[in-house]
Formats: sequence, structure tokens, C-alpha cells
Amino acid sequence: MSLKYVMEMFELMDDIAVTGEKVKEYLLQISENGQIDVHTIEGKKGKTDFIKVVIPGKNGKSKGGNAPTLGIIGRLGGIGARPEMTGFVSDGDGALSSMSAAAKLLDMTNKGDLLDGDVVLTTHICPNAPTQPHDPVPFMGSPVDILTMNEYEVAEEMDAILSIDTTKGNQIINHRGFAITPTVKEGYVLKVSDDLLHVYTQSVGQLPVTMPITTQDITPYGNDVYHVNSILQPSVATDKPVVGVAITTETAVAGCGTGASRVTDIEEVVRYCIEVAKLYGKSKCDFYNEKEFNHLEELYGKMTHLQKLGK
Repeated sequence: MSLKYVMEMFELMDDIAVTGEKVKEYLLQISENGQIDVHTIEGKKGKTDFIKVVIPGKNGKSKGGNAPTLGIIGRLGGIGARPEMTGFVSDGDGALSSMSAAAKLLDMTNKGDLLDGDVVLTTHICPNAPTQPHDPVPFMGSPVDILTMNEYEVAEEMDAILSIDTTKGNQIINHRGFAITPTVKEGYVLKVSDDLLHVYTQSVGQLPVTMPITTQDITPYGNDVYHVNSILQPSVATDKPVVGVAITTETAVAGCGTGASRVTDIEEVVRYCIEVAKLYGKSKCDFYNEKEFNHLEELYGKMTHLQKLGK
């Protein structure tokens, strides 16, 4: 049951003294069947702990197999904005989701339910991140820049990526729960994956909800153009397909707002990501149509310049 791990992870993270090592200790108490690494990185505005959890699959590459590896990234500025705000902030939902998924996947290994492919889950733990102005509601800042986040969260072994991010501070997606974005690959915004839509209907039991994205959203931070948030920033650091899993609300909620995290919504995201991982490791869940992508590049050329800061 994923909800148990979401609740326990929430209580662990809702602490001014939480660290990546404490999250690692919690996960190891569940199972030692995964590999967990923590790196503390200091930036201009503080420090944060990057955590990476690798859960081997039956036919995963970590064991010499050939099953594809799914990456699940929890995107955020921080899980807390102390001392300005008291408690766990809405922006922390990405970290909570990815590490709760890691906890559930580790529990599954104890019970003999190994996935076919490896799953690599990454995020960072910062209980006292800064905030920054943004319309219509303030953004969470981060003690480290986006290049550092991508360096530690986008792993080379990921063959496809689900990027989970709180996406509540906007007026373009008005749904309480979660939505998925079109697939982004090497500067192209591709069609929404039919397979990922189908998993949504099966795991949530409702019609799928999708989130619109723009060219601006898939360009790197720091180029002075509007981004809905950082949900697709992993796409600038990889040639693999990336899909955003946006935790959403009906109203605009600030990333630095507290008391705004709904564990039931996060549990749906956790289950969704795990169901995708099950199928992706079996090569039964395509993020994009490779033949059509190659045809697009033949017609219009490479779009990788959109993965860079530009002139």
C-alpha cells in the first residue's frame, strides 16, 4: 500500500532537521535491496542533500541485463522555506513522491515482486530553501542552481524519465490531482504518449488529465523567458524522453505555501509512477514513437539548440 509510505515519508520530511542521510536510513530500514547514495552540495544560498536510489530489476542493466531503465525525478526548490515559512511546503511534493515511490518499490522487493528493469529515483532534501518572486504566486528558490540539480538528478543510466513537480502556481491547469505533459525529447515537444495515458486511466480510474506546455518551458532556466516551473528542466540535460508528472490544484497555490500537500494526491502519483515502471521495464510502455521522431528530424532538423541558453 503506497499511502503508508507517503504518510511515513511526509512525517520524516516535515522536520527542520531532516537530511538526505535520514531519508537513506529510513529506506534502508525497509530493505537493503537497493543502492542509495547521498551527496551534500553547498550553493550560494545554503546547502542541500541529493539522494539517488537504484532499485535493480530482474533483467536490469545493473545486473547485466538489457531491460530499459526508468528514471523518476522529484523536482523542487526545497521541502521547506524556513525560517520564512513554518513546516513542509507545497513545493516539496516532488521529493515526497519520488522517495515514497522508492520506499514502496523497496518493500515490493522484500515480497518477491521485482520489476523487470532497474528504476533510478533521485531528488534533493532541503528544509530551508529560499523563495523568489513569480506571478501569479511566489516560486520556491533553491540553494543550488538548476545545472547542479540536473547534474545530480539526471542519471546517465535513465532511458526515460518521469519528472514529478508541484505545478500549482499557475492558471493553465485547473485540476486537483495530477496531470501528465507531452513527451519532450531533444528540443521537440512530441505528442502525449498513448501508453502513459492508458496507465493513467487504469491507476487513477478516471479520464486522463494532460498539462499544456510551451517552447519556453523546455528551454533552460537563466535565459530570461517565462517557465511554468522546473518540471521539464531535466529535458535540457539528456537526449532521453522526458514526461512531466505535475501535481496540480484547481486554484493557484504558492510553492512556498504550507498545509497544501494532499497525501491522497501524492499517493496517486506514486502508484502511477510504479505502474509505469512495471510496464516500461517490460518494453510495454513507449514514451514516444521513435520512427516518427526520426522522421521529424529528417524533415526539420535537430532542435537541440533549445536545450541550450541560446545567443
